[in-house]
Amino acid sequence: GVVEACLLHMLKRRAAGFLRTDKVAALFTKVGKTYAIAGDVCKKVQELQQQVEGRKNQPNGQEPLRRQGSTTSKTPVLTPQAIKHIWVRTALIEKVLDKIVQYIVDNCSKYYEKEALLADPVCGPILASLLVGPCALEYTKLKTADHYWTDPSADELVQRHRIHGVHGRQDSPSKRPALGIRKRHSSGSTSEDRFAASAREYVESLHQNSRTHLLYGKNNVLVQPKDDLEAIPGYLSLHQSADSLTLKWTPNQLMNGTLGDSE
Repeated sequence: GVVEACLLHMLKRRAAGFLRTDKVAALFTKVGKTYAIAGDVCKKVQELQQQVEGRKNQPNGQEPLRRQGSTTSKTPVLTPQAIKHIWVRTALIEKVLDKIVQYIVDNCSKYYEKEALLADPVCGPILASLLVGPCALEYTKLKTADHYWTDPSADELVQRHRIHGVHGRQDSPSKRPALGIRKRHSSGSTSEDRFAASAREYVESLHQNSRTHLLYGKNNVLVQPKDDLEAIPGYLSLHQSADSLTLKWTPNQLMNGTLGDSE
């Protein structure tokens, strides 16, 4: 959508087409007449649109019957969002969007007004350069609208890391291990270092997980538990859940996985 907004900025009426409502389609079609790569994208988009129309015409959305053993690929299922941006999306998946935009920038006087974004001597080439990275990716599995529910949560990732951690613990993934802190002696051992790392990981998981959203965090906030004790520095954080706000404070020593020589 952002790329389309850049492509449509101050596009000439002649390039956009006087009667066409899909100005991006008109631009790609016009560029495709003089640029072979854009022409190939136009053919692929037309094929996809024909397949989508064919699917709509099938009763109850059923696939047409094919012979057994047929190697014909299945008609792609495109979401309304994908159909809306089918031109830019197809060029991106075919890894030629950056080349098409660069061609448009090089020939901007044919398609754009002088004040257009792509006609700018700095912004136009920058946009084409920014698209090189996305065009280098393999879009073999695009995220769907429900990917927030299918991707592992932060809490699950922490549990996975703990299960396969250096301790080889066999705790259930659904239950957090108890937090225990040992005093660190001057001659600390490797096992104590590992234990401290596990404790620090556990404390950090309490501050950012799948159930609460971290709104604000600040380190070295001093808290004085009693009048006769010195102030203790710690990590202060504000979290938002579904129905409440929670303020947390954790001593730096506990965040570091050790209480040192203090009680």
